[in-house]
Amino acid sequence: MTESKSGRRRVTLRDVASEAGVSLKTASNVINGSGRMTDTTRLRVEQVIRELGYRVNVAARNLNRDRTGFITLAVPSLTPPYLAELANRTIDAARDLGYSVYVTTYAEGSGKGARAILKSFNSTVSDGMILSMSEVEAIDPKDLEVDFPLVVVGARTTWNQADHVTPDDVQAAAMAAAYLFDHGSHRLAVIGARERYDEKALEAALEGNAELRLRGVIEECRRQGAALDARLVGVNGQDWTIGSGARAMQQLIDGGVGFDGVVALNDQLAIGALFTLTSNGIKVPRDVQVIGFDNIEESAYLQIPLTTMDSRLDWTAPTAVRRILQRIDGGVERPELLTTNSKVIARSTTR
Repeated sequence: MTESKSGRRRVTLRDVASEAGVSLKTASNVINGSGRMTDTTRLRVEQVIRELGYRVNVAARNLNRDRTGFITLAVPSLTPPYLAELANRTIDAARDLGYSVYVTTYAEGSGKGARAILKSFNSTVSDGMILSMSEVEAIDPKDLEVDFPLVVVGARTTWNQADHVTPDDVQAAAMAAAYLFDHGSHRLAVIGARERYDEKALEAALEGNAELRLRGVIEECRRQGAALDARLVGVNGQDWTIGSGARAMQQLIDGGVGFDGVVALNDQLAIGALFTLTSNGIKVPRDVQVIGFDNIEESAYLQIPLTTMDSRLDWTAPTAVRRILQRIDGGVERPELLTTNSKVIARSTTR
């Protein structure tokens, strides 16, 4: 360690490398989000950085490299808990690697929001963009042909025009349905579909969270020999709120078609469904099991804590940050799909 002007011992990159048991080059690659190494090595160096309190001299580094030291995170909105947590985790991951984050939102559903944010990117204030694409934005491959580093997070396809960081939603939904079947459900309902359930239309539909998750449930129902009944697919359109989940569940109950398991395509929908089920005297999980998606903080603190699929933001945000820094440094050639599997967070809404 070297001594700062205040007399305190300043942690150097060499200290980090020594403590982590890696070369100085490897430690530098972690800081810059570049180079090849195992995830175990990268995580060990990042942990040492936090433990020692190492701080990158961002101003000097960026001056030498003609960098701003900022990346942009563009999201449709910060209202949904998932997107708010994505922003927080992105900021934390970037800070660990010596970068700051501009967070901006765009007019979701306008058909121009994401396009406008891509066209207005300013390389004098930011070195690259992480874009969370809305499921309802009218966007096509040409919109992603940009002249700055770009990484897309979330389910929407990038047509191989940009790096794509996302959990496997089809796998996660199939796992959610399988979990309900394994714990005693025989007939599933789904709430959160964008449109009326039609298998042919679904196969051709835009690949957003709703379509991919519904597809995963359908595939698992087929494997179980318990085909999903179209009358048990609640349509919520673009509204994935608690109130929307409550209303969709009431419609399914009023429809009179029996079910004993519910896959809600996000946790807010699931919370609304739980309210309606209990209001109708339906016992959870004795009569009906419920599982959600995203593992938002509130899901653990309900009167009946919600079983949910982990959204893996602990993986998505750091992976997206590392990839955008690799893009900024020119360390990646072709766009890649970076994906991971989800896991069940078991709580009281399942048996």
